[in-house]
Amino acid sequence: MMAATDGRGWMAGLRRLALAALVALSAGCATNGGDPRDPIEGFNRAMYAFNEGFDQAIGKPVATVYRDVLPDPVRGYVRNFFANIADLFIGLNNLIQGKPADAVTDWARFAFNTTVGVFGINDVASDIGLEKHDEDFGQTFGRWGAGDGAYVVWPFIGSSSVRDTVGLIFDYAVDPVVDHRPRDARNFMVVTRALGKRADLLDASRILEEAALDKYVFQRDAYLQRRRNQVYDGSPPRAQREGAPRAESAEPRAERAPQAAGPAVALRLIEEPAFQDAAVAVSPHGG
Repeated sequence: MMAATDGRGWMAGLRRLALAALVALSAGCATNGGDPRDPIEGFNRAMYAFNEGFDQAIGKPVATVYRDVLPDPVRGYVRNFFANIADLFIGLNNLIQGKPADAVTDWARFAFNTTVGVFGINDVASDIGLEKHDEDFGQTFGRWGAGDGAYVVWPFIGSSSVRDTVGLIFDYAVDPVVDHRPRDARNFMVVTRALGKRADLLDASRILEEAALDKYVFQRDAYLQRRRNQVYDGSPPRAQREGAPRAESAEPRAERAPQAAGPAVALRLIEEPAFQDAAVAVSPHGG
């Protein structure tokens, strides 16, 4: 009874999250005259500041301890274990996106890694040439033609959009880690998975902090561009590239501010997958 009640609580919370996204969007659309992709920028910046404060106070220090205490091979086993579970549902999303060959590859990866790779801790599938994919329900809805909708930043969850918020409900609904019982084991796995992801991005996020003058804008642009690229498997239509950050103007170098290298570096970093990952480190769609 407790497990069933707990499961219903998760889904009720996720439904409230989606409803809050629509309410916030409705309230913000009439008042914000800035970036059309970000009609609730005031709310989003507040949530971004909260998440950044939490990360600086708890997330980053704990992830640093995790990285320093656990040897590289052990962290690799943890990473592979959770990536192996994800392959099941990556395959499902590839299938309903109309990519059955990729779905078969994902499920073959799961079969090899679960058996030969000992419950997924060894990624033998990559060693034999089975490509790792990255799909979720937000990407599936995008593949079916749903637009991003407004950009949204959620507490603890991080960068998202209206479409990806709805996709996240489906992702959580089928996630065996989130649905695992007993609750103590589930909570341990959820925290361990999040710590592993954050620890993997410590170095990249440090460089990101040095490069980006407005980290909120950088994260927003990186998130939206990364999701666009993921929906179209790295080859978005030309019209879909609109809204990406423009190259810096050709003003004389002598007239630029002392920190002028920052925007140029930031714009280049937005194009790099590793730094897109760093920019969305606290997001569930970060990889």
